[in-house]
Amino acid sequence: MPLLPSSPAELKERQWETLDFVLVTGDAYIDHPSFGAAIIGRVLEQDGFRVAILSQPNWKEKESFAVFGRPRLGFLVTGGNMDSMVAHYTAAKRKRHDDPYTPGNVAGKRPDRAVLVYCKRIRELYPDLPLIIGGIEGSLRRFAHYDYWDDIVRPSILWESNADLLVYGMGERQISEIAKRLRQGEKVENLRDIRGTVYKIPSHIGLPKDHVSLPSFEKVVRDKRAYAQMTQRQMEMADHVRGKVLAQRHRDDVIVQNPPALPLEQKELDRIYELPYTYSYPKIYDHRGGVKALEEVEFSLIHNRGCFGGCNFCSIAVHQGRYVTARSHDSLLAEARRMTENPRFKGYIHDVGGATANFRSPACDKQKDHGLCAHKKCLFPDICPSVHADHQDYISLLRKLRNLPKVKKVFIRSGIRYDYLMADERRDFLKELVEYHVSGQLRVAPEHVSAQVLKAMGKPGIDVYENFSKAFYAATKKAGKEQYVLPYLMSSHPGSTMNSGVELALWLRKHRIRPEQVQDFYPTPGTISTCMYYTGLDPMTMKKIYVPRSAKEKRLQRALLQSYRPENRELVKTALEWAHRTDLLHGPNALISDSGAERPMRKVSSKKTKDKTKKRRNNPPRRKF
Repeated sequence: MPLLPSSPAELKERQWETLDFVLVTGDAYIDHPSFGAAIIGRVLEQDGFRVAILSQPNWKEKESFAVFGRPRLGFLVTGGNMDSMVAHYTAAKRKRHDDPYTPGNVAGKRPDRAVLVYCKRIRELYPDLPLIIGGIEGSLRRFAHYDYWDDIVRPSILWESNADLLVYGMGERQISEIAKRLRQGEKVENLRDIRGTVYKIPSHIGLPKDHVSLPSFEKVVRDKRAYAQMTQRQMEMADHVRGKVLAQRHRDDVIVQNPPALPLEQKELDRIYELPYTYSYPKIYDHRGGVKALEEVEFSLIHNRGCFGGCNFCSIAVHQGRYVTARSHDSLLAEARRMTENPRFKGYIHDVGGATANFRSPACDKQKDHGLCAHKKCLFPDICPSVHADHQDYISLLRKLRNLPKVKKVFIRSGIRYDYLMADERRDFLKELVEYHVSGQLRVAPEHVSAQVLKAMGKPGIDVYENFSKAFYAATKKAGKEQYVLPYLMSSHPGSTMNSGVELALWLRKHRIRPEQVQDFYPTPGTISTCMYYTGLDPMTMKKIYVPRSAKEKRLQRALLQSYRPENRELVKTALEWAHRTDLLHGPNALISDSGAERPMRKVSSKKTKDKTKKRRNNPPRRKF
């Protein structure tokens, strides 16, 4: 099966005179199920629609959006696999110099706020055509939201883009129903009953009787407490079983969100991943340096969706949801066998993961019929007694993959919830993980050590990580291997004072850990942590929370996490003075010495592992936003 057409010449090759849909994306076109545009395109193709991919059009010229002519049923628009603002800017709001989703890793091939810009150009050309937006950029902005880059509250992206419908979450069900009903002649303005969609109506039109009202856009702009209340209600209704219709007034209009789409059943999920993807991109990209984003996922398997971990700073729960579904072994084994026939396959499956690698089912049996609890988390502050921590199905899957012909190694690079792993009394997954699935280093995410910061994050206490680390190294020693745990750490999250940063720095010194990569908290739209950052309130308790805001304080907190670096010496000194911890400037417990000499640290890797580390630094695993 060929790629979906992505140029007028490819339309001619197929002898297509007209299209049903043009799918506009801010990414290069990669026909792989790790990329949303490819999935949506293939789903529509499977349903009998003619769809073309318009990849990274020149947004400065509206004619670029007319290269395929006028589609019969409408335009579909996504900013790409990553939010366009996150793709363009670091947490410090500095411009990024590269873009792995663009041929040649070149930055600047999509505009800021790509969905808004693309929609504006399409409306200029085809004001009467159905215009449907989705993807992560649309999904996280479906209501009024804090925009970190402009430091303002912006309206719903549906209202601002003047699109007809917004598809939020994983959109296969929604797009299939939308397309079929448009083909049957229904007007797009009448498609108001589809789960997982958002629409706009004039304020005088009646709403469903059991809807939940959110504070209006105008109110949340001027009242931070109202913004926090809006976030709380959104999170309470973000469940496919309990969720109700949500409505938020925007001037003379109302933005209406239908309940979340029902999760795909296993057979449905299998069918999505068994569509005829080519696992490649158009050949023209080779002349421009290829697309780096494919390199990291080309020989990886996605086995699940959803995450009941529910970290407050993570957008996965907002976009994919907290309910976990998984593909069948047969589907994954079939994909792996196809993978081994690729001439570029060297025998290594790089990942068997997803949102969280070691989740293969809902957290408990109750979730299947009653949904996820509205005011509780499955793994925080402690693991709920109802959670059934069981890795047997995942272990079985990994063993089958390891035994496939041509497969030398199967690695796990997606995040592992070590608290869930430690809750599994059998501990046989830890044994197999250490023996077969770690490539020198295992990256996990304790994120911080301060109890107040971890509470704000919705993460378990640091003692859970420490117990896991001890168990990991014991299992590694028993297996006769040299492997290491590398902790992901985050600075400047809401709740983190300078003293919290000092506490983390002391913990790192105690455990002789020198983090090479530290991530500053990034307030992306739609998350609980972003609400905390903007309002100074925890929306789930409405209690005040400390927020480090200034660039100076963020820089100092980050420097504390890398106090071993000579270039951070003065910053660490300033941070300690800020925290009134000048006792750590001198003496045996000093974080920095008067001479500037580095404190002796344990050797944490062999030369072979160091070489691997250097390679990973140059091509680090992507964080999920």
